[in-house]
Amino acid sequence: MSQQQKTFRAIEVGDGSDGRWATHAQPLWPLAEEWMTEESRTPEGADRARKLFEVHMPELVPVLDRLAGQLDRPGGETFLTLAAVRPFFSGCTQIGGNGTLLRNYDFPPDECEGTIVSSDFLRPVIGMQEAGWGLLDGMNDAGLAVSLTFGGRFVHGPGFAVLIVLRYLLETCDTVDEAIGKLQSLPIAIPQNVTLVDSGKAVTVFVGPDIPLTEAPDACAANHQHLPVPDEQERSSSTRERLSAIRAAGVDVAAMLKPPLYQSAHDEGWGTLYTAHYRPFEGRVTYYWPGESWEQSFDDFSPGSRTVAIGQAG
Repeated sequence: MSQQQKTFRAIEVGDGSDGRWATHAQPLWPLAEEWMTEESRTPEGADRARKLFEVHMPELVPVLDRLAGQLDRPGGETFLTLAAVRPFFSGCTQIGGNGTLLRNYDFPPDECEGTIVSSDFLRPVIGMQEAGWGLLDGMNDAGLAVSLTFGGRFVHGPGFAVLIVLRYLLETCDTVDEAIGKLQSLPIAIPQNVTLVDSGKAVTVFVGPDIPLTEAPDACAANHQHLPVPDEQERSSSTRERLSAIRAAGVDVAAMLKPPLYQSAHDEGWGTLYTAHYRPFEGRVTYYWPGESWEQSFDDFSPGSRTVAIGQAG
């Protein structure tokens, strides 16, 4: 539970064609390479990833080509499809309601990019970026917000990392119902819980390689789906305890910054790195840490950096 520091950055990248995105992304390439599977490094694997992207995310193909050209790395295009990367497993707790989305993201500090990105690939989007252009959470100019948590089951199948799925939903959808419609046909590689919010609706859905899209009982999630949670998993992740706590608290930032929702076990990989509070209809998001906050919006996006303390709950 020792306190640590982490630097978060906020950047604007426009449509990805003017070099700003590449300036940020190119230094991250050694880490990106570690995400790639052995299959993705073969011509056959690269071809499969490209075709999967073309079939399921055709609107984003011009953006993929634009960014891959800017990245200019062997295997760069294949990586950016996020259809051939190793699975990653995170913590996280999230809830939607009253036109807002509130989430804690729990992950090892050194493995999180920590970049708040304002982009205009197909439309204005603001979110916490991971894996080049994927998103852990975000909102668009139509008033739609989305976020993810790991679904808690260690299975893996063919499909996309959910990071690019969130990007795709925000780039192409205006409403929760439209986004859920697209989610139903997108292959997703590992179990994930996705919470979606617009001005009139908040929903959490369970998705994964071995289940059909299933709507959760309410618009909140921790790190399990509709199946019983083994005692060992509960001891390591407190997923049932956190879900009960967030249901009791509702959309409450103060509760997110205290145990059990705020996690301090960074040495075990379950520490909370940030709290994000999206008000998508207002086009605003505020990121919180114990004792500090940083607001961004479509009307007033402020590039820069913040070094914050993590690992000590309020």
